[in-house]
Amino acid sequence: MPKLESTASHESNTPVLRLAVPSPLRRLFDYLPPKQLSGEQIKELKIGVRVEVPFGSRKLVAILVSIETDSPVPAHKLRHATRIIDTIPVLSDSLMRLYRWATQYYQHPPGEVFQHMVPSLLRQGVEAKRELPQAWRLSETGAQLNEESLKRAPRQREVIDFLREHTLLLKQESSELGLSANAITTLNKQGHIELVSVEQSQPSLPSGAEAQLELNEEQAQALEQIQASASRYNCFLLDGVTGSGKTEVYLQAIAETLAAGKQALVLVPEISLTPQTIARFRRRFSCHFALLHSGLSDRERLQSWAQARDGIASIIIGTRSALFTPMAKPGIIILDEEHDGSFKQQDGFRYSARDMAVMRANYENIPVILGSATPALESLNNALNGRFTHLSLSKRAGPAAKAKLSLLDTSNQTLQEGFSPALLDAIAKHLNDGNQVMVFINRRGFSPTLQCNACGWVSECQHCDARMTLHKNPAHIRCHHCDSRSAIPRHCPECQKHELIPLGLGTERSEHLLTRLFPDTNILRIDRDSTRRKNSLDAMLDTVHQGEPCILIGTQMLAKGHHFPDVTLVAVLDADSGLFSADFRGQEHTAQLLMQVAGRAGRATKPGEVLIQTRHADHETLQTLTKSGYKDFALSVLQERRAANMPPFSHLALLRAEAPAYAAAERFLLIARELITQALDSSGQNAIQIMGPMPAPMERRANKYRAQLLLQSNERKPLQQLLAQLCPQLESLKEARQARWSIDIDPQDMI
Repeated sequence: MPKLESTASHESNTPVLRLAVPSPLRRLFDYLPPKQLSGEQIKELKIGVRVEVPFGSRKLVAILVSIETDSPVPAHKLRHATRIIDTIPVLSDSLMRLYRWATQYYQHPPGEVFQHMVPSLLRQGVEAKRELPQAWRLSETGAQLNEESLKRAPRQREVIDFLREHTLLLKQESSELGLSANAITTLNKQGHIELVSVEQSQPSLPSGAEAQLELNEEQAQALEQIQASASRYNCFLLDGVTGSGKTEVYLQAIAETLAAGKQALVLVPEISLTPQTIARFRRRFSCHFALLHSGLSDRERLQSWAQARDGIASIIIGTRSALFTPMAKPGIIILDEEHDGSFKQQDGFRYSARDMAVMRANYENIPVILGSATPALESLNNALNGRFTHLSLSKRAGPAAKAKLSLLDTSNQTLQEGFSPALLDAIAKHLNDGNQVMVFINRRGFSPTLQCNACGWVSECQHCDARMTLHKNPAHIRCHHCDSRSAIPRHCPECQKHELIPLGLGTERSEHLLTRLFPDTNILRIDRDSTRRKNSLDAMLDTVHQGEPCILIGTQMLAKGHHFPDVTLVAVLDADSGLFSADFRGQEHTAQLLMQVAGRAGRATKPGEVLIQTRHADHETLQTLTKSGYKDFALSVLQERRAANMPPFSHLALLRAEAPAYAAAERFLLIARELITQALDSSGQNAIQIMGPMPAPMERRANKYRAQLLLQSNERKPLQQLLAQLCPQLESLKEARQARWSIDIDPQDMI
């Protein structure tokens, strides 16, 4: 990793602290120890502690990466660190190894990588300590309340009844128990309950009540292999069709881990899946859980982090960034829906949580399970060539049978707001039978396009190369890329005529039609817009789980991990949107999404049916998926990728640049290409291909013009060596001050 350069160097008996300072520069910085530290105190410093340093006119929190005996910086230019914040490292030895690997592999500034690996309060210098949890308890007046006094306040009575039975209610668990926050606030103001700090105790939630399920032969074999690697590294690809009982394998593997006195880290792709995952785990295990996701406050996130670090929390559940949570006694890492694109950070530090989970398990010397019904082609290829252990679950667990998949050819049909007559008949039949129906369309809003029927004008975003999406509730048009919003125009701004019409389908439009056609049926729309309010998703899912006939309409939020035992029909409105993507991964992502959605049907005792509407019923992808399933599709695409020398049989790095003018972004990348060509010529290396510069598929986004340069290599090592040489050169370019640039290793999104 590059260090500061100088004509003279610092050489003395005083050690030098080499630090990762939050900065966009890809380098470490040298500082002298704080003046107040004695020689013995300096000797006791540990790698991975936080250090406060002066940086320009600011004070920043850095991480200690190494202690050196000299520095390339002249002694008189070295500044003293302000203070050592920690006595115990915030990054353990294994996490420091992961940090170094990530910094080098993803070619990202070391200070920014450190910032991603710790909670925000630690980045601000807050003490890394675990506070005693707070809990509600009855006050003297609360203990004397009678039933009559709470007769007209049933939600308050629920709180009082719970405290009479359990004595304490941990503050962070009130929402999980369904107890009203308003009722708790009112009781506290009235002096009937009080908040106290308590010693760490068992959770308030009823837990450990659910017994282990009996495993079928495939599940038992998978669990046996996982248990055989309980005390060493092994990466397992748990490749199981939807409903095959992957979660039960996770749970029993975790039970063995907890029995050995170790901790489990479970990663899920979406924050919306965290509550249902924790609910399932609580029914099985009587232990402490730590939750880590973006829905927590900074203080809550720090406390969950500290509970995991101190070994108080036995199970840690979270989204992508929870990967960096320290564990006192690491035992197993589980990554559910490993194929999901949410595990790849798409801006800033563009890491893959899946790949880093594998590396962390290796450094911790523990097993890691990657689970999916539709594995990423990279993971499947690793399993086929023996790098991962392939565990296959080919049939559904229990009495559930695989849902029947059928294509509905709509190429010559008149559709009613996107619904074919056959599909509407099927929906009516399933509802009349007392079942539930799921309608999937991966577009939110009412309509993706607002157009003038007279002159052809289309409502486009003023800041992006994208169209504005029409929303009806509340009424507005919005760009889903930069989130700019405007009122719906009353007339066409070009010809002034009042002939504006919505084109295309969105979840709101589907909801509008189905509400009209099925007025006596509960219609639930689940997308990013309808679930913005806190607990709104949980409320809708509770309604679904009551089992009454209803129609769920939603985006890919519905496709991931949900178990709806009464859904017997899944309808896919537009299967064609991803079949003709310019991205070479488009076919893979479309197939994964379709199979994940299809897996929501018939998951219990009721048989399931999946109807996929398409105008391209003869498309090879759809034919393979419906007749042979995802595995045959994946093997076929792997053969195509091998023939075309595309990932996973080659390796990509995408150099991106954006600027207020396209010429500035292009100029930066042209210079980068010249530097790359010179480096390859001087090394005699000809195994790396250069493509571009070229405009990004969406050239303008949020008023920035974007261009990209793609590098492709058959081997990782030459590509990494080239990028390590290139990055310092790019940082020194004057053109780098006129264009924002980044490197994306193993890009998942080429747009």
